[in-house]
Amino acid sequence: MNIAIIGAGTIARNMAKTLRGMKARGQNVELYAIAARDLDRAQAFAQEEGFVKAYGSYREMLEDDQVELVYIATPHSHHAEHMKLCIEYGRPILCEKPFTGNARQAEEVLRMAEEKGVFVTEAIWTRYMPSRGIINDLLASGIIGEPKVLNANLAYAMENKERILKPELAGGALLDLGVYTLNFASMIFGDDVERMESAVQMYPTGVDFTENISLYYKDGRSAHLISSAAARMDRRGVVSGAKGYLTVNNVNNPTVIEVFDDNDQLLKHVDVPEQITGFESQVEACMRALEAGQLECPEMPHSEIMHIMKTMDELRAQWGMVYPFD
Repeated sequence: MNIAIIGAGTIARNMAKTLRGMKARGQNVELYAIAARDLDRAQAFAQEEGFVKAYGSYREMLEDDQVELVYIATPHSHHAEHMKLCIEYGRPILCEKPFTGNARQAEEVLRMAEEKGVFVTEAIWTRYMPSRGIINDLLASGIIGEPKVLNANLAYAMENKERILKPELAGGALLDLGVYTLNFASMIFGDDVERMESAVQMYPTGVDFTENISLYYKDGRSAHLISSAAARMDRRGVVSGAKGYLTVNNVNNPTVIEVFDDNDQLLKHVDVPEQITGFESQVEACMRALEAGQLECPEMPHSEIMHIMKTMDELRAQWGMVYPFD
């Protein structure tokens, strides 16, 4: 499969490393094309990362009929625009998270993709990782009893990152970090939320910087989530029941999952299978879906994309936080 990338930043280089690793182990992927707004930058990227073609225009790359899947690695604020451009040319899409800047944009993109019959999915990597199945299987076994309470945090010191601080780039902690804790809760507890409460600390530029989100489910369960761009936290996830609790060492990219009983004694230790970067699982999911003629990935269906986007819109509304493009 000929894979192309829009955007030549750090995350695009992570994808390039992933594709090289997949190709090295015999998978059917080709590092085909890279497009940036500047041709010199695209050519340098192609030479350094091993891509066949370089384009100084996104549209020019999308006119290339050899492109079979496009990974969008541009800022959050530009995802909708670039997905619409891909759909215009009928190119299947794997778009980096968050899917778009708001739910309205997401609805527009998904409606256009459906009308044109174009595959599109969100690159929220934790949805596709083997760790997801491991966690769900352990909880389904009843080892901790019925899961009742979930806690998760994800935080890094990101005050030096322009894309985090600027509203016009869809900045803030929520769309960059909170999206992972919300997806962690959704994957484990589902979406039947009865009530959502939150508190936020804003940054002077008008974006959220630290937030505490509580989700209360109709069946009595609850999830308590913290995300922040102000400091480094332990990124831990904990799911608790009457008989014990399950811990995930990093909700952003789990590598170790452990289960403890109600006396804090370790019952199980599971090392997640080794990975190239973690991105490979979402690429493999796209390849399976495209081969099957599907227009979405079952690991992250369009209904789930919309649920998360609407949840983030609701949180921003609670905080009075508005992006220029809203």
